[in-house]
Amino acid sequence: MGFLAPWFLAGLAAIGLPIWLHLLKQHKTTPLPFSSLMFFERRTQSSIKHRRLRYLLLFALRTALIALLAFAFARPFINSTIVASARGGKLLVLAVDNSFSMRQGNRLEQAKSDAASALSKLRSEDRGLVLAFGSQAHLMGEPSADVSALRAQIRAIQPSDDHSSYAELAHTLRSLTMSSKMPVEGHLFSDMQQTSMPPSFADAALGDNVTLVLHPTSQGALRNFAVEGVTAPRRIYETKKVRIQATILSTGGAAGTRRAALVLNGHEIGSKSVDVPADGRATVEFTGLDAPYGMNRGEVRIDSADAFPADDHFYFSIERSDPLPVLFVHGRDTRDLLYYRTAVESSRDAAFKLESASPAQAAELPLSRYAFVVLSDVGDISDALDQTLRGYVRAGGSLFVAVGPAAAARRKVPVSDAAIRDGRYSSRDGVAFQTAATLDSTHPATRQAGNWADVKFFRYFSVDPETSRVLARLSDQTPVLLEQQTGEGRVLVLASTLDNVSNDFPLHSGFAPFVDETAHYLARLDDRPANATVGAYLDLRSGREPSGAAIEVFDPHGARALTLAESAQAQNIQLSQQGFYEVRRPNRHNELIAVNPDRRESDFTVIPQETLALWQNTGQGSHAPQAAAGESERKPVDFWWYFMILVLALAVLESLVSNWHLGVEKEAA
Repeated sequence: MGFLAPWFLAGLAAIGLPIWLHLLKQHKTTPLPFSSLMFFERRTQSSIKHRRLRYLLLFALRTALIALLAFAFARPFINSTIVASARGGKLLVLAVDNSFSMRQGNRLEQAKSDAASALSKLRSEDRGLVLAFGSQAHLMGEPSADVSALRAQIRAIQPSDDHSSYAELAHTLRSLTMSSKMPVEGHLFSDMQQTSMPPSFADAALGDNVTLVLHPTSQGALRNFAVEGVTAPRRIYETKKVRIQATILSTGGAAGTRRAALVLNGHEIGSKSVDVPADGRATVEFTGLDAPYGMNRGEVRIDSADAFPADDHFYFSIERSDPLPVLFVHGRDTRDLLYYRTAVESSRDAAFKLESASPAQAAELPLSRYAFVVLSDVGDISDALDQTLRGYVRAGGSLFVAVGPAAAARRKVPVSDAAIRDGRYSSRDGVAFQTAATLDSTHPATRQAGNWADVKFFRYFSVDPETSRVLARLSDQTPVLLEQQTGEGRVLVLASTLDNVSNDFPLHSGFAPFVDETAHYLARLDDRPANATVGAYLDLRSGREPSGAAIEVFDPHGARALTLAESAQAQNIQLSQQGFYEVRRPNRHNELIAVNPDRRESDFTVIPQETLALWQNTGQGSHAPQAAAGESERKPVDFWWYFMILVLALAVLESLVSNWHLGVEKEAA
């Protein structure tokens, strides 16, 4: 036993107070008047009788009261193992890595076996929790002290195609500490891949009251070849122009010549040999792809002959279709048609086929069959064509309008009805031309600022933006490229012409890329790659589907990935497996999505021991030695308030005894 404030023990000196009251103050002489003392004999009276204590019970109560009060203020404590264990146990978290790399050999089974053995550390006052993690942590159940239930949860862990993230694991352990109000002892069962650590080491910090115990399933790096990625177009229109590139990765010191094969719909259609350097990359290219019309499942395979064949292939999807028709409506001058047609035909994938028509001819055509419509300085627009264009755009079509002198005579932009205020002209002989000053880099039409470099605008028109989005402005802040949403469609306006009269844009190398980017944007041909990574999210709705329309999604095993309620409401879906996802929409715009594991999982380089030690030390619980099961823990326990209860009880008892003695003396008097 000890005292937290021992200087208060000096108060024990106050015990002399009841001694003085009971011993020195009990003998009193009361003078009495008397006429003469001559007949009295002088004698000495003994004081022994007067020095005897009286009221021993009252004296004992008062002495104990003062002593206990001094002890209470001194705050006594004891080191008690019983009280230390009464504070509660810890949360034993068994974190099993079930990422893609754990498919190598028997790593996952070994991790699950080690996790089951770690349950022996679970004490009676502890709680156990099992979780499987990749890029996200998944709790296998609620915290429990039932060892058999925890073993069943460990057995239920299945391998995944996800990428492991130790930052996500650290975040989960910190969250469990706060939610459980218990110290967390985490046990990590993983292959300790270096690629699992976040770029910023602080993101993997464990935090207070977290202890991390490591159980590695691998002791070193693994020699491995993998198909790291495939670059292929999502859609092809001209089979001879198709180029497919595959990157072969080497890790762990592996080097050699590999055979790469191109597979389409399960059939090998070509192969090449590629020399892969140690811990490096090599590229192999396939040209030409005679794919059938519709959705096709592509794959590049290698014969790696290594210990991890799961990453020896890479999926990609490719769709073959005819070029999309585009309607170009023009006036009398055909120079704009010549420049625009040349730019379209030189596009990267030959995705479009241009058809030209006069305004009168366009009024008789079914616009719904065109990917988008171009109005190049058209002033003579009949009411029939105007109504057809408005219905086409409201239904989701796209319109590109180039404003020239003829279009400006109408004083408003077709369909969008934006006001055309005036025209502005600069002489070619002078220096008073305008250039593009500000560009919206987030829009496909203007994200390549180099396309607009050194373009001179000699004649342009001031279009009132109103509710339009301004994508580009000239030096005098006049909007030169605008976009307006109309119904479900879009209208893109260029406040100049497409010929080389009002500007010299068609003479610059950036004109063809500008036409190509805007054409893909207006035709709603997204630039998503031909494959996605496991864990990515796929947007299901583009805004063109009817409200509440059901979109069906089938996973790589052919099972429905969404319930009936989700198919009518879900905006996106997470791609959690490798393989091909099929998306079926009510407007027949179906998609085939190829999904591959993150190739960081193919690098089996292990985290250095120094880094692992630093990681463990980021948890406050890591600095203190952990008590083993059944061991006791000594902790100082302050029990001053027990003394205060005794002081209160003695004070009440002293008052009762004192009153009783006082009553007896009064009766004797």
